[in-house]
Amino acid sequence: MKKTLTLTLIATLFSLPALAAGDAQAGKSKAAICAACHGANGIAVIPGYPNLKGQNAQYIVNALKSYKSKERTGGNALVMQPQAAMLSDTDMENVAAYFSQMK
Repeated sequence: MKKTLTLTLIATLFSLPALAAGDAQAGKSKAAICAACHGANGIAVIPGYPNLKGQNAQYIVNALKSYKSKERTGGNALVMQPQAAMLSDTDMENVAAYFSQMK
């Protein structure tokens, strides 16, 4: 009994990040503007811009939050800071979910 309870608890803890993930369908509409640089299929159309297709969701969220807070200042910051400023935390989670689920 204890072993089953322990395994259930561990499985629940590992699934918590998935439960907190954004809504990929809602992210799809928010991500439309991203297509100009990152491609409609998540593959960048501009050399030097990152591909977002299949990218780790938490990485995308962290990057967007860093741009929004102006902590990220290199390379594409002049383009990304205004874009990120328009997104709420929920929008960021949703966009990240959309790109991360692309295969």
